Amino acid sequence: MALSLSSPAFATGTSIPERYAKAGANDQPELLISGVPQGTVELTVICHDPDAPMPNGFTHWTLYGIPAGTTRIPENGETSFRPGPNDYGETGWGGPHPPESHGPHHYFFWVYALDTEVQGMPDRDSFLRDYAGNIIEQARMVGLYER
Repeated sequence: MALSLSSPAFATGTSIPERYAKAGANDQPELLISGVPQGTVELTVICHDPDAPMPNGFTHWTLYGIPAGTTRIPENGETSFRPGPNDYGETGWGGPHPPESHGPHHYFFWVYALDTEVQGMPDRDSFLRDYAGNIIEQARMVGLYER
């Protein structure tokens, strides 16, 4: 069984409900993880908007310290793990907030199965640079949001 990521809050390819947006309740959506490969030491979750009008897109969430046996990240349950930095200059979940009239943005939720523990709380770019060789498998789901 391949690594898989889903959410009861929205299906991949559909709109992310307003309550998860920065201007809404800014709730962190529940995520379901399955098919974690053997040899996984830790999971990492990242939410990234490549459509943001910035050179490297916009990172909405980095989450570390997720044990390999985890099958569910509860809604607003990120503090059970190790929330990292987002591009709002905050720690933890920061919901979608694209520029008005910019059209739909794609929010890529990635789960990475790693053969090692992540040290500290790197930003997205540092994580991808420093841990690329430790990724056993990855999976994604994509939500859409526009203002």
